[in-house]
Amino acid sequence: MSHYPKDLFPATRAHEGVWEGTYTHLDALAQIEDQHASRVICSFPDDGSEVYYRQGITFTWADGRVREDMFEGVPSGDALWYDTPTFHGKSWETKDGLLLLNLDRKDEPGASFFEIIAMGAGGKHRARTWHWFRDGKLYRRTLCDETRIG
Repeated sequence: MSHYPKDLFPATRAHEGVWEGTYTHLDALAQIEDQHASRVICSFPDDGSEVYYRQGITFTWADGRVREDMFEGVPSGDALWYDTPTFHGKSWETKDGLLLLNLDRKDEPGASFFEIIAMGAGGKHRARTWHWFRDGKLYRRTLCDETRIG
């Protein structure tokens, strides 16, 4: 049984479910660097652990490559904190229901990104934008368009 109240991080909890979509990575001049399909599972484990939020993600490229990742968020104050093999940082919510993330990359020295997640009315569609910086200079943007399928 989870020891976290159900009303903790309500905007984050609203994203619970399965999402499918497309990630498009753009360079600083808005040219496509990469594009691939995604399947994201957002869940809230009820196993009594310190984990509040869990996200499993599968990326699939047109050439058949597949990458799977999973990360978990642990509450501290008004944020969820993440520490994975590829990044470290936090997410928090605005009073208007936007999710914001500030993550430092472990796999790309000097790189970090800020993410904004906005869900459309009705909760069936969401958009995510990432703004990547290396040594303080913008070098990439990522656009994610997703639809809730479950």
